[in-house]
Amino acid sequence: MKAWILENQSDIEKRPLRLAEAPQPQPGNREIRIKVQACGICRTDIHIAEGDLPLKKSPLILGHEIVGVVEKTGKEVKDYRTGDHAGVSWLHSSCGRCEFCRQGKENYCPDFRATGWDANGGFAEYVTVKEDFALSLEGIGMEPEDAAPLMCPGIAGYCALKLAGIDKGGKLGLFGFGPTALYVLKAAVYLGIDVYVSTRSLNHKKTAGKNGARWTGNIMEQAPPEPLDSAILFPPVGPMVEPSLSTVKKGGILVLAPVSMDTIEIKDYSQNLWGRDIRTLLNVNRQDAREFLKIAGKTDMKMEVRVFPFEELQEAMILLKKGQIKEPNAVVRIG
Repeated sequence: MKAWILENQSDIEKRPLRLAEAPQPQPGNREIRIKVQACGICRTDIHIAEGDLPLKKSPLILGHEIVGVVEKTGKEVKDYRTGDHAGVSWLHSSCGRCEFCRQGKENYCPDFRATGWDANGGFAEYVTVKEDFALSLEGIGMEPEDAAPLMCPGIAGYCALKLAGIDKGGKLGLFGFGPTALYVLKAAVYLGIDVYVSTRSLNHKKTAGKNGARWTGNIMEQAPPEPLDSAILFPPVGPMVEPSLSTVKKGGILVLAPVSMDTIEIKDYSQNLWGRDIRTLLNVNRQDAREFLKIAGKTDMKMEVRVFPFEELQEAMILLKKGQIKEPNAVVRIG
């Protein structure tokens, strides 16, 4: 099969990936083989390629926003048949035995294995995954290129929404408004949650308003019109944490969604932190992923994507790093 191979990390401008023939993976007894139709490009792929994250295996096939069709099943597979539509997310596998896995918190599993990092991912014509960790896309009704980003910004955003612990009729703040926040907005509106969006971008404010936000503004300049039950902060900007907390009423929750964060300083503990919870998003889990995909089958989760031919993957990664892709998501078409 054709695949983009990473063996040695380097700046993406130096093109460390190479398009080559690789052995077609064979599914184990409880695995399925997916013929990849599309795979989204995530900044995490760039971080791995460039060495910001350690290289856990070499050679490695990157890519963890995978959408395709089941092409072959292992002997003990029960839930998938040839021809089924399926996806693969960042979560490739977990141990299933530790205290976290037993509690349904596999995203904290010490043996959490990531697609496109610990195991080969979707920048290839085929990928294998345990059937228990594949995600059914039956009933989604989206083209593969549109569905691929659901596997990362979509699922991750919904996991953050679940951490926010907010119910129908509650007031939720979304601070920063990239594609992940837009997926959260769409899901929250579907669930009957009132959403307040903070962003500096006029275009993002318009997009948020068109998709059901009750208020748009910039919390660094003005507070939302009423206290919030919960909020999710997306930019990795430490100085935004205290202003975000100040919008949440006592008993509320602030979720920090970034993988890393600048230095956080709380200057007024009593006024802005006391009585509130801060939670952080660590990886993703299957229960939330499946809940989100059910919602995606019932409401419009489509947003703009920039689609690249498979052969132009590395050029697309360079453009993404330079901020030269105006669409919210970038995807390569493979099959």
